Amino acid sequence: MTDQLPMFPLNAVLYPGVSVPLHVFEDRYRALVHHLLRIEDPSQRLFGTVAIREGYEVGDHGNHSVYRIGVRLQLTEVEARADGSFDIVAVGRDRIQLNRLLGSGDYPVGEVAVLPNRESVVPEELVQQARATFTAYRHVVRTIAGDPLQGELPKDPTYLSWTLAACTPLPMGERQQLLEAGDTAERLALVIDLLRTELRAINVITSLPATEVARTRWSPN
Repeated sequence: MTDQLPMFPLNAVLYPGVSVPLHVFEDRYRALVHHLLRIEDPSQRLFGTVAIREGYEVGDHGNHSVYRIGVRLQLTEVEARADGSFDIVAVGRDRIQLNRLLGSGDYPVGEVAVLPNRESVVPEELVQQARATFTAYRHVVRTIAGDPLQGELPKDPTYLSWTLAACTPLPMGERQQLLEAGDTAERLALVIDLLRTELRAINVITSLPATEVARTRWSPN
């Protein structure tokens, strides 16, 4: 089933369960926030995001090439600024498939389908491998750039897979691969391989990971 959803394309890949702060200053996205604030039920203040493959978040050349799998977000916090901009916080709810992006209105609107969660059996051995691999990675990165995660790892395998995906410093394409993984087991196996590759690279060249994700802490709350 296809629905229409306000869209806010970003130069980042987000995941379900992840909180993201955004500074909203461009007119079309200010209009999006005003639209959401007019919705009385806070649980229905929903919008979508997809990562921008090529282009920019703002300006006339924005989002001319975007990925088709993204995330539906719920607006949870809003702070209005004197200049008319907003500082907001949104939380990822579930994955969406963008079928069409419409940009002729006050703000972008997407024709999207919410992707169902595909149930899978997640072997306990895979979960433990994922936890152990991230623990090793966390120990190494902590000595270079600080802890990439606040708090403890989740126990739920699905939420664990999203947490590890969010904490792993990877190029855009590989982060998108994690978002598009068919189920939890596939995502955990992929993130283990990516973390091991990152560990091997760090062992060869002891330096900061390539992306900004590794330089800042991430919280699942």
